[in-house]
Amino acid sequence: MDKGAKQSFDESYHEHDKLLRQVVLTSSEGHLLIIGFTMALIYICWLGTNLLFYTEKSQVLVGMTVTEIIFGRAASMSLGYSQSLDHQTVIPICATIETILVFIFYPLFVFSWRHLLNIKWLKKTFDRTQRAAEARELTIQRYGIIGLFVFVWIPFWMTGPVVGCVIGFLLGLRLWVNMVTVLSGTYVAIFFWAFFLRQIHDKVATYSSYMTIILLSLFVIIIICKLLFRFINKRKGHNF
Repeated sequence: MDKGAKQSFDESYHEHDKLLRQVVLTSSEGHLLIIGFTMALIYICWLGTNLLFYTEKSQVLVGMTVTEIIFGRAASMSLGYSQSLDHQTVIPICATIETILVFIFYPLFVFSWRHLLNIKWLKKTFDRTQRAAEARELTIQRYGIIGLFVFVWIPFWMTGPVVGCVIGFLLGLRLWVNMVTVLSGTYVAIFFWAFFLRQIHDKVATYSSYMTIILLSLFVIIIICKLLFRFINKRKGHNF
């Protein structure tokens, strides 16, 4: 690259960077992203504090957090109840994590959609989310906001609030309408799953203290097998 071309590239890069910063600081999506990162930082500090003073409990909380992000709320809440955590702990944790995920993922997706941001390691996730959203968009569109509200009840990754907020964006919902619909549906779903899973835990615990762990392990194995099945089918499709 000659000197003139390099200078032109640098100027273009700096202009793009300046535009992105301006959008983050002035747009509603940018404000949402800042709130999301702030909440994430506070949550991480809270986990760290628990790790210092309540080592055993904090390990469960970290496990719930990782499980929530990878496998969804049902698996995370099941893990919490299997470790004898109560509603006052399990419900706020799941609600906080899913709120953070939506507040961070949604703005990043919108910026990527508008070609303001290109994060290579997130591109595949954005593409998968977009495909999942588009596959369900027409079905949800029939029922409007109610359809979106119900959709976020589904407790797995690539179905619940993360994909739900992208569907809301593709449907052209205003940001605050999208967030209120997705998050209110999410919180109602968390309360529903909390009491449902707690009842199951209490019943299976009468047979064995390890029964809930066994059920949780089976639940995770089923999800992993399902993901592997999709991956294998996708690879086969590329081979033809």
